[in-house]
Amino acid sequence: MMNRGDGGDVAAASSGAPLPLEWKFSQVFGERATGEEVQEVDIISAIEFDKSGDHLATGDRGGRVVLFDRTDMKEHGGNRKGLEKKDYAVSRHPEFHYKTEFQSHEPEFDYLKSLEIEEKINKIRWCQTANNALFLLSTNDKTIKFWKVQEKKVKKISEMNVEPSISAGNGSIASSSVSPGPKQNLANGGCPDRSYNSLTKETSFPPGGISSLKLSVVTSFETNLVARCRRLYAHAHDYHINSISNNSDGETFISADDLRINLWNLEISNQSFNIVDVKPANMEDLTEVITSAEFHPTHCNMLAYSSSKGSIRLVDLRQSALVDSHSKLFEELESAGSRSFFTEIIASISDIKFAKDGRYLLSRDYMTLKLWDINMDSRPVATFEVHEHLRPKLCDLYENDSIFDKFECCLSGDGLRVATGSYSNLFRVFGHAAGSTEATTLEASKNPMRQVQTPSRPSRSLSSSIARVVRRGAESPGVDANGNSFDFTTKLLHMAWHPTENSIACAAANSLYMYYA
Repeated sequence: MMNRGDGGDVAAASSGAPLPLEWKFSQVFGERATGEEVQEVDIISAIEFDKSGDHLATGDRGGRVVLFDRTDMKEHGGNRKGLEKKDYAVSRHPEFHYKTEFQSHEPEFDYLKSLEIEEKINKIRWCQTANNALFLLSTNDKTIKFWKVQEKKVKKISEMNVEPSISAGNGSIASSSVSPGPKQNLANGGCPDRSYNSLTKETSFPPGGISSLKLSVVTSFETNLVARCRRLYAHAHDYHINSISNNSDGETFISADDLRINLWNLEISNQSFNIVDVKPANMEDLTEVITSAEFHPTHCNMLAYSSSKGSIRLVDLRQSALVDSHSKLFEELESAGSRSFFTEIIASISDIKFAKDGRYLLSRDYMTLKLWDINMDSRPVATFEVHEHLRPKLCDLYENDSIFDKFECCLSGDGLRVATGSYSNLFRVFGHAAGSTEATTLEASKNPMRQVQTPSRPSRSLSSSIARVVRRGAESPGVDANGNSFDFTTKLLHMAWHPTENSIACAAANSLYMYYA
């Protein structure tokens, strides 16, 4: 294990470093034609695999949630591990197909605060499945919704009808009892002539009844996917919700905004408990805000949240009802001589993710990815430079607001690799096993290896420190020192790694690209 903080093998699998992965294009959904203009409402704003990896959900700025199902395992039935045990040749990569979509959120207006609430989906989180139904949480800036998606059998009933050739005859039978002349109306729509509402004794039926009268029968069953909002968790956040995270107990979840984190029970929508509150008595004293929050994947009493100052706090819910102190603080301070106007802005953490085993924590700030061992808060065990080539352009990035872009990060299921997005629809994959120099740059297109980065220099050790910090990826071929070839209008903010296989889903505007290795 990485007990010396040397950026070694997280899974302790083998002493030899794994070879860099060769990524290949798998699928694309919503591909744009050349010159086609992207509608704002179609831009993807959230991506999430479920724990099994058989389902994928995306949310967009138009408030819609789109679900995809894995299809490559359905030929033989069962999961990959089961097929391997049966000696099936499982060489196919994960393939998904469109399942369904539904409108999760609508635009709203808060009349008390004169505030327009966007329908954009900020986060999606899958919940535990039950009775062949899928459950998930989705949130916009203010309201969280708990959705149930299930296949429903819809009965098709044949209509009560009469044959056209006899319908005239039937009409004459019924009309024979209707008295001519105008109808006399009474109060409440009553009518003095009973024949308007029912057949009278004078009505005669032919011998043997009316052959054309048919009783309705079930002709077929249709299976439709129905999404139903089971619960709505509202009015608990004064500021925009930036995170939701499920607890491993399967019963609770947290939601975080700029200043508070609330704890909810999935079954109770009208009450939540405020567990973290960083709002000062005087708002002028506010120095940092919460940027992301995540439950520990196995310990239901632990969660981590990041701040705009570049720190991550690990808290234990067993300490007190209101967690006003942290168990551990993960922070890497800049030296006084290197501080500038942009130091705090680029230090702000946009996303944090726990590794599958909960031992490691990945954070993404504007310039770097950092991997932390939760047992060692002195420094990260590895640092991966993503945007170091943009440092000379920080003034321009500040002017066009790109410096405030919030990039997400993700870890592979085996914990040996990390990934995050960049500009020009590029994303980067780093390996952090012992001895690994993997640092690959790929483009979100049908030819992902068009921008290939050769492995950068080996990890260097800091002789004056106890822990060796890995810094890789500063070089970026095809980009000059000022990063002029980068297109800052196309950015790959959202991506997710399949929980069990080397497969990545990422969003480039309104298109969902999938790759495998």
